[in-house]
Amino acid sequence: MTEEKKPPHREATYEELAALPPHQVGEILGGKLFASPRPASPHSAASLALGAELVGPFQRGRGGPGGWWFFNEPELHFGKDVLVPDLAGWRRSRMPVRSNVPSFTLAPDWVCEVLSPSTARIDRTLKKQIYAQQGVEYVWLVDPVLRILEVLRLHEGQWLERGSSSGDARVRAEPFEAIELELEALWFSESPEPG
Repeated sequence: MTEEKKPPHREATYEELAALPPHQVGEILGGKLFASPRPASPHSAASLALGAELVGPFQRGRGGPGGWWFFNEPELHFGKDVLVPDLAGWRRSRMPVRSNVPSFTLAPDWVCEVLSPSTARIDRTLKKQIYAQQGVEYVWLVDPVLRILEVLRLHEGQWLERGSSSGDARVRAEPFEAIELELEALWFSESPEPG
């Protein structure tokens, strides 16, 4: 009996990623192309609210220590891998100047993945592995449906949970413990926002 030979695995190309329709977010992870639909309202609301909470004190130095640059959905190029976290931050000590570039090769110090049903599995597995390989110090996982924030810190190549909070908790979460974060501000509600 002869053994059937499998064709060699063909790695996805950046050209294939760039050819995706504009309503999809594309990433190349471990040589495979992953395409996800643009996020729904709860996901977008959590990402926007979290960015708004962090930019004032940590990028602009208003009510906080400053010293960071933040980007919304930056494209990260790590060798053949192309990742798009929902938010990413670099300490200015590592990235003194923001450059006008289409993508980044310098690994961020912090990333946030807002979990969606279509992306949670790869956010929790493949992307976390790549972030660890690249030395990203912190990963935050935000679940807008379950209303949970998980804070992970890289230690000797492994992710250690540094805290998990939910609902309307007020937290001081690494590396942004200089401010108290009101989780309730991240969660989507169909009712009118308070004035």
